[in-house]
Amino acid sequence: MDILIRKEAKKDYNDIFYVNKLAFGQEEESRLVNKIRNGNNFIPDLSLVAETDGKIIGHILFSKIEISGSSKFNSLALAPMAVVPEFQRKGVGSKLIEAGISKAKEFNFESIIVLGHKDYYPRFGFQKASKWNIKCPFKVPDEAFMAMELYENALNNKSGTIIYPPEFI
Repeated sequence: MDILIRKEAKKDYNDIFYVNKLAFGQEEESRLVNKIRNGNNFIPDLSLVAETDGKIIGHILFSKIEISGSSKFNSLALAPMAVVPEFQRKGVGSKLIEAGISKAKEFNFESIIVLGHKDYYPRFGFQKASKWNIKCPFKVPDEAFMAMELYENALNNKSGTIIYPPEFI
């Protein structure tokens, strides 16, 4: 199966909504994508789709967030990432994540934060955010709240609490 990873286009919005709805079994993440897209933290080049045979089968979104401690610094939130159920466990999500990480580096971001499955995201380099004393603003299992340095030592001396933008709340 050939999979093309590319930046989303306006014509993809309905398909992206549907992909997220199918993947999560409800519309909350679909609505989150729309809110982020209309907010101040949206980065068009970091909203990617996976396409095969002209059909969108996956989507990933990275948007700007802040980590606030003794000072504030920018990071990216990886949320959401969705693959149509019939294409899950076929490498589509991995290709989306790898392409997104590569793009994030191109834009000189230093880190990515994700709240996700403890057995999935570490294969891409994510580790418990608590390693850097980075905290989630709400209660989540430590092993599910992860961070990734895009450059060596990028999170050294950058501890604090994530400030999610209003779109996430």
